[in-house]
Amino acid sequence: MNSKKTIRKRKDIAMLLAVIAIVILINFVGSFIFKRFDLTSEKRYTLSESSRKLLKNLDDVVYIKVYLQGDFNPNFTRLKNETKELLDEFRAYSNNNLEYELINPLDNPSKEETDKIEKQLYDKGIMPEQIVDRSSQKVSETFIWPGAIISYKGKESVWQIYKRQLGFETEQSINNSIQEMEYGLTNAIRKTTLLKKPEVLFVEGHDELDTIRGADFMRSVAEYYNVARVNINHKLYALKGADAIVIAQPDSMFDEKDKFIIDQFVMHGGKILWLIDPVYVNRDTLTTRGYSLGFKNELNLDDILFKYGVRLNPVLVQDLQSAQVPVNVGFKQGQPDFKPFYWHYYPLLLPSSNHPIVKNLDLIKSEYLGTLDTVFTRNVKKTILLQTSKYTKTQPTPVRILAAQVKLKPQESQYTNSFQNVACLLEGEFESNYKNRVTRAILEDSIFDFKPKSLPTKMIVVADGDIAKNEYQRATGMIYPVGYDMYSKQQFANKTFLLNCMNYLLDDEGLLHLRSREVKLRLLDKKKISTQVTKWKLTNVGLPLLIIICFGIVQYFIRKKKYSN
Repeated sequence: MNSKKTIRKRKDIAMLLAVIAIVILINFVGSFIFKRFDLTSEKRYTLSESSRKLLKNLDDVVYIKVYLQGDFNPNFTRLKNETKELLDEFRAYSNNNLEYELINPLDNPSKEETDKIEKQLYDKGIMPEQIVDRSSQKVSETFIWPGAIISYKGKESVWQIYKRQLGFETEQSINNSIQEMEYGLTNAIRKTTLLKKPEVLFVEGHDELDTIRGADFMRSVAEYYNVARVNINHKLYALKGADAIVIAQPDSMFDEKDKFIIDQFVMHGGKILWLIDPVYVNRDTLTTRGYSLGFKNELNLDDILFKYGVRLNPVLVQDLQSAQVPVNVGFKQGQPDFKPFYWHYYPLLLPSSNHPIVKNLDLIKSEYLGTLDTVFTRNVKKTILLQTSKYTKTQPTPVRILAAQVKLKPQESQYTNSFQNVACLLEGEFESNYKNRVTRAILEDSIFDFKPKSLPTKMIVVADGDIAKNEYQRATGMIYPVGYDMYSKQQFANKTFLLNCMNYLLDDEGLLHLRSREVKLRLLDKKKISTQVTKWKLTNVGLPLLIIICFGIVQYFIRKKKYSN
């Protein structure tokens, strides 16, 4: 009997030692093999390839001070937890080159110290947020700073974690902030660690968008790249050193010398974002006289764009899917009475392509839009990025525009020119517009290095320059974001589209995929929470207890039957 007990005891000890050895072996192997498992359907907790590559290439510590700490309501507690989980994920892929600290800026012994810290955060660019929590028992207000400061080798950048969106509830704004969280953090680290930014030049000298109307677009591009304005003015090396140029809504003709310089910029691998109005409309005349004419915009660019693979059509688009404008319908107590009306010359473009430039984008606002067609060119791939809606009408120039049309009911039978192309991506090896047209002296000039065929490059052509235009308030000088409608208070996706274009042209495709990534958050139904609170409390608390009790009863009878025999 004792020998059996001894054998059993030895077996138990051997089994225990074997389990311990296996655990040690698994941990030892795990120290060399790194693997994480994400069981969510949209791979919510899986970092993108561009984020992992950025973290892997860090050669020094990135230190992040996160000011989203404290006792919050459930919505902002969820945002805080999601932020911490993302930071842990980033740290796991960074080879110990990422550290973070959670700080409560309000946790100070004196109000003076708190005010000092808050002023420093505001000066650095972190925007505060006031939370009003209205529960069934009480109303409370909390002031928080939902942002972070990222430091790397003496440089700093700001990550605004929570971004309030006009027209959205706080819960939806938090949902969208969580969805953009990886993009925001990756972009902030990228801006801090980037040694050399690509050069982007905004061409001027042909009545392009000025520094006021194009201010927000330039400012947004400057967050990623070095930005400057340049007047070519026949200078052969005006575009030298630039990685990309932007030609935004020119209003006067390009002469052959400037076109030649732009052409050779493309031939040497340069990228271009063309934002061109095929039709010119005098808006001041329309406002003051109630009518205007739309003429073909004579820019002398037809031949060069045609050579590259695109033809701009001098037609004016009307679309039933359009933005609203305020119209004075009378006077009330001596004051003009403005009402919103749909102005079909302001089409709203909803992208349907899965290309990363436009994937998941919201409506894009355009004004006095033209169209474009692709033409056959060897070794150039064309991708249509934007189209009008199914209910589109095109009018060839010259076209008469009456302000009174805004009040007329449109005849849908006339809107049959469906899905007109308005933006196109061109990629490949372009043939020079000046091939076989230059003198032998230029051909043999080794310093200028004329090229009849381009290196692999790309460009984007948009048949509307107003897409990049921002509104501004004359009285205060306030500049609104690109795509923001002052009258409807709606933010359209113009800025995101333009930044996507620049990111794609300059090979920052990782940022595109991050910006267009969709994370599905399963939000609770507030109506059910308020009306069925007792039911769900009993379900969450009582059901697990009932299962445990049933399991215990079944286990009791099994053991009783086993040992009674």
